[in-house]
Amino acid sequence: MTINPIAYFRSPFTSKFGIPKQSGLVADLKGQIVFEPAYRNPDFVRGLEAFDYVWLIWGFSANRHEAASPVVRPPVLGGNEKMGVFATRSPFRPNALGLSSVRLECIEIEPKLGPVVHVLGADLMDGTPIFDIKPYISYADSHADARCGFVDERKWPKLEVVFPDSIEKFFSKEEIDVLRQTLALDPRPHYQNDPQKVYGMPFAGRDVHFRVDGGVLVVGDIS
Repeated sequence: MTINPIAYFRSPFTSKFGIPKQSGLVADLKGQIVFEPAYRNPDFVRGLEAFDYVWLIWGFSANRHEAASPVVRPPVLGGNEKMGVFATRSPFRPNALGLSSVRLECIEIEPKLGPVVHVLGADLMDGTPIFDIKPYISYADSHADARCGFVDERKWPKLEVVFPDSIEKFFSKEEIDVLRQTLALDPRPHYQNDPQKVYGMPFAGRDVHFRVDGGVLVVGDIS
């Protein structure tokens, strides 16, 4: 079977480093779905505005490595323990497909782009190809009492985030709030814990540099 993108995602994250590791973790993170020309007829999304959430099926386009092992090291386990790839959401899979549930904010019909779907809480980087969109249906898709394997056993503590006084020169209030929520999730690889190491990630057209010491993340240079 050959599948081709129906759309591409637009996000303030132009690199996979720093993106929330699951959808919904940063609930206010905005993104847009821009359809390819063949799918810009508004009839393709007729009725979609009546749903609060949608499923996105997309491709790990920034993953340049083919899956070479039946086991991976999930970040939630600190990168030290191995689990079967099909027991994780690792991008290193036989077929590099991702699945995300995102909140539907609105659908705008633009003269040149057709319907643009605005969503919240996505874990996709800018330019990610989207292969399909399906509505989230609570009676079938929600399982409140479901076990979640090793994820149930590990807590993911959030970091305290400290911004410089100059932060408002670079970002809007809304962007600052999203950036704070994102950084609090600790974007670093979980096997790295050097308080002197400076990390950098692109966000909303800027490069944000930070260090982490204990439970505190301090943002330094922004360019």
